[in-house]
Amino acid sequence: MSTNLIFSTFPPYNTFNVYVPNDAPIADIPSYVSVRIPTAESLIYSLSSGAPLPSLDLPVSALAGDSTYVRLRATPRLRGGKGGFGSQLRAAGGRMSSQKTDNKDSCRDLSGRRLSTIKEAKKMAEYLESEPLRQKAAKEAQKAKLEKLERELGVVPGKTDVTQLEDTSVVAGKKHRFDDTEYLKQSEEIVDSVKNAVAAGLLKKRKKAKVSNGEEQANDTKTASAGGALNKAARGVVESAVTAPAAAVVGVVAGIAASA
Repeated sequence: MSTNLIFSTFPPYNTFNVYVPNDAPIADIPSYVSVRIPTAESLIYSLSSGAPLPSLDLPVSALAGDSTYVRLRATPRLRGGKGGFGSQLRAAGGRMSSQKTDNKDSCRDLSGRRLSTIKEAKKMAEYLESEPLRQKAAKEAQKAKLEKLERELGVVPGKTDVTQLEDTSVVAGKKHRFDDTEYLKQSEEIVDSVKNAVAAGLLKKRKKAKVSNGEEQANDTKTASAGGALNKAARGVVESAVTAPAAAVVGVVAGIAASA
């Protein structure tokens, strides 16, 4: 008696069946399959449901039970790669986790206000509450700076002597007003004189440009009139050369030369 084993394979092989004796062990199945597939020894055999085969020492009849045939599946083994796949997965996971963000400022609360608006309102309230402390700190910093300046100038901080200030001409922390009227008057006069000089120079330059333009136009007119006279005399010479004697032509040419 034999059992019909029907194998579901992979391309380019089609489904085929093999008859195996009932008392043949399950471990001998690859030897029967090698008739159809040369690499039968390297294949993985399992039931049609995907469950692995039972103990290889059992006979084939244990697979069939009361049936005369058994459906099996033959799949190729997946060869391992060169390694490093796990490190690549970890690196990709790290990149994906770094792109995640926990910024929820665009979300809204139950009253419809955005969380970013609430945060800004809290920051503004904290800023207004700390305003007196900032002003106090600024005043203390200014005072410390003034005392440092007084120490550098040789003035005892907090005990300014008027005579000492008059002798050294130093008044630390006090504003001064410049009241030299004579200097202010001289500076105004200098500024006015510079403006007047610049205006006079520009006016003179414009007048000079106008005069030069007029002379150029006059020269162009003279040149045009002289050219017209010469053209007229030349036409007369040509006409006299045809109708008048040679002596008259010579006289006309001499007159043109003298006029030129």
